[in-house]
Amino acid sequence: MYIHGTYHRDTRMSDLVCDNYPVLLVMSRFGIALGFGDKSIGEVCEETGVHVGTFLAVVNLLLDEGEADDYKDDISIGALLDYLHNSHDYFLNFRLPAIRRNLLGAIDCGKRDISIVILRFFDEYVAEVQKHMRYEETTVFPYVNSLLRGECPEMYSIDVFRRRHDQVEAKLTELKNILIKYYPASGSNELNGVLFDIFTCEQDLASHNYIEDYLFIPAIQTLESKIKRAK
Repeated sequence: MYIHGTYHRDTRMSDLVCDNYPVLLVMSRFGIALGFGDKSIGEVCEETGVHVGTFLAVVNLLLDEGEADDYKDDISIGALLDYLHNSHDYFLNFRLPAIRRNLLGAIDCGKRDISIVILRFFDEYVAEVQKHMRYEETTVFPYVNSLLRGECPEMYSIDVFRRRHDQVEAKLTELKNILIKYYPASGSNELNGVLFDIFTCEQDLASHNYIEDYLFIPAIQTLESKIKRAK
């Protein structure tokens, strides 16, 4: 069970991690390494070159502490972009490939038709995630970088992204149900391990989407309005 509380710049980083170990994923996506001793969150972020307010906003929001509006005045969009980009890299190049490898080891693809269906289902899901994140990397993020340069391209707006921002974790729910209800596993350790990974990945993707919906998109809408007013 996690200990929930509002964390601030003077909180020791080690206390944050020990209280809520999933924060390790947030740290890695901000480029914060372990080995920080008893230093505070503010000290660790400043030494690593991470915007303290953005790190605290992501951490506290993912721990259900406050609303996005509570943190909107101390956000670095550049730091948030780095966080989201590193999240994409984590899912596409580490987490999802690892789940697939473990899934292959847990199911018998040579003897059961259901195994082939499961693997195909997972591969189709990964393709959806790749498409979703590729759109952000090739369209949304370059647009935001244009805004950060003071430009406001007229052919696009963050509202386009908001309207088409689907929840990529939804199909994992279907895969979980297939494994739980229909796969007759002879041994449970390997398959249960994969299922646990799928549950945690689903939650992680939901958290990723939450930050995009409630922190990233509103911040970009504010930036768009600021640039348009200045013209």
